[in-house]
Amino acid sequence: MDLETRELRYFLAVAEELHFGRAAERLGIAQPPLSRAIQQLERRLRVKLFDRDPRGVSLTAAGQVLLAEAGPALDAVARAARLAQRAGEPARPLVLTTKAGASHALLQALLDTHAGQRDAAPLEVLLCEVGEQARLLRTGEADVALMHRPVDDLAGLETVDLLTEEQVAIVPAEHPLASRPSLTLAEVADVPDLPMARWPRPDGTYPEGPGPEVRTQSQLAQLVALGRALLVIPGSSRAWQWPQHAAVPVVDAPMITTVLAWRPGHRPHEVAPLRRAAATLRRRGGETSRIR
Repeated sequence: MDLETRELRYFLAVAEELHFGRAAERLGIAQPPLSRAIQQLERRLRVKLFDRDPRGVSLTAAGQVLLAEAGPALDAVARAARLAQRAGEPARPLVLTTKAGASHALLQALLDTHAGQRDAAPLEVLLCEVGEQARLLRTGEADVALMHRPVDDLAGLETVDLLTEEQVAIVPAEHPLASRPSLTLAEVADVPDLPMARWPRPDGTYPEGPGPEVRTQSQLAQLVALGRALLVIPGSSRAWQWPQHAAVPVVDAPMITTVLAWRPGHRPHEVAPLRRAAATLRRRGGETSRIR
């Protein structure tokens, strides 16, 4: 049975909002056509996707299965369209995406080393927010990405390790924690006046906790400077910190490995020089970077 991408978009909006009115507003359409479209989809599939009662809307078991599959399906359609468009572009550059402010020195070294390769393709840098790299790769908006293991979604991607390093807590420069030589995760998690900032998960939801919800690096930077939040990040990401911030090593935080990631089989001849540049930097930099 064929499903239209419009039907999947409508279904996803309702499944994520669990409210027909909010879903219709998000889609920019009136509620009655949305309700009719969902009812038509249920008739075609011959299953009930939502339970509707005066208390609200909830997903049925069938709806939960479709929710898990619909997102990747729409990503695949978007990726196919994007790749087809880019395939028709003459001498199109390789697009490298990375989180804004992360691993700045490493990114510069990678770009310089890649430029020295005789067969290096033209390269563009696409800066993004936290956790967006996987989506940009899978939709074809980017060809390669700098990502971080174990925090980023690397499922189905090929990778080359670049740098393994410890993490630091970014705290307000005037806070008592700023004078500490080091911290533990338990100490970072137990600061009543300085909660941990919360980033959205891949599905857009936030983990539980008292800290503020953030979506961008600039939001986070200002909250730390105002004394409203702290965060734990790889040491090399300190390049973006403000004068009002201080970085303190977190001695028992998991080690973070920055990797170069790409989709298997995607533009292998253009990606190869960047892979070689990454391997060169890995050998040159050694196995692990310690915070000093």
